[in-house]
Amino acid sequence: MTLLKLAVSALVLLGLLAALTLWRAGLREAAAAAAFPPEGQFVTVDGHRIHYVMKGSGTDLVLIHGASGSLRDFSFGPIDRLAQDYRVIAVDRPGLGHSDPLPEVSLAAQAHAIKAAMASLGVTKPVVLGQSYGGAVALAWALEGGPRALVLVSSPSLPWPGKLDIWYRLTSTSVGRAVIVPLVSAFVPQSYVIAATDAVFAPDPVPPGYDAWIGTELTIRRATLATNVAQVNALRAELVTMEPRYGALTLPVELVHGDADTIVPIDIHSRPLSRLLPNATLTVLPGTGHMPQHSHPDAVIAAIARAALR
Repeated sequence: MTLLKLAVSALVLLGLLAALTLWRAGLREAAAAAAFPPEGQFVTVDGHRIHYVMKGSGTDLVLIHGASGSLRDFSFGPIDRLAQDYRVIAVDRPGLGHSDPLPEVSLAAQAHAIKAAMASLGVTKPVVLGQSYGGAVALAWALEGGPRALVLVSSPSLPWPGKLDIWYRLTSTSVGRAVIVPLVSAFVPQSYVIAATDAVFAPDPVPPGYDAWIGTELTIRRATLATNVAQVNALRAELVTMEPRYGALTLPVELVHGDADTIVPIDIHSRPLSRLLPNATLTVLPGTGHMPQHSHPDAVIAAIARAALR
């Protein structure tokens, strides 16, 4: 009887924890939606909405953000400068920010959806800038055809040795995502999120006001977290299949990468990629971390100008 009581008590506690988790996650998601509403407009592709912000005029420039992010990374600063010379379209990747998730999380599916969304806006031959994971999406787009040039900023492009960090390993299965994602969504403290942002920028400082603007509260929503971890966990295998096709990419490619980037190391990605692509130029930023669009915006803007001219 004692064991039965213990089992019943444990089930009751688990039920209470589950109810508390769902309640708290729901509250945080509602607060995030109120604090960070869509900045731009929506276009629908195959029944899925893609959120975008469009500014300026000139050569079309599409901006694709990285993992755990949204187009707010670009609207924090770069988009206003770029809009002086380009028609800039920043997009939320499918399943992140305010864009709907797709039935599959692959790079090719994301690239196809963004390409179709841009085509519906009359954007058919843009310069495409991808930052971090967004660069891998840009490469997948180029393999499908369409961009006039690529700008890849701190982008993963080749298979890496070893495994992803513990967060992605724990959430690599549907069971892991079902258990861990709601708990993190409900209870992760904002101080931890800020520390994680610091680590992404390191050794560069986080710009003043970035933490308040970027909207990490959107990223820790349950559906967004689940999509993000599924995308990142699938990335390496997709790059394995893409690598043999890179030699056929003859469009201009500008690579911008900091040599102090520990998130996406330059010696594993951009340096060897520059030797695989027939028409690539590599700009190495000494002592720079993973976010040069903020720490060294002039270098990124110069790379965009070269890509557009080439």
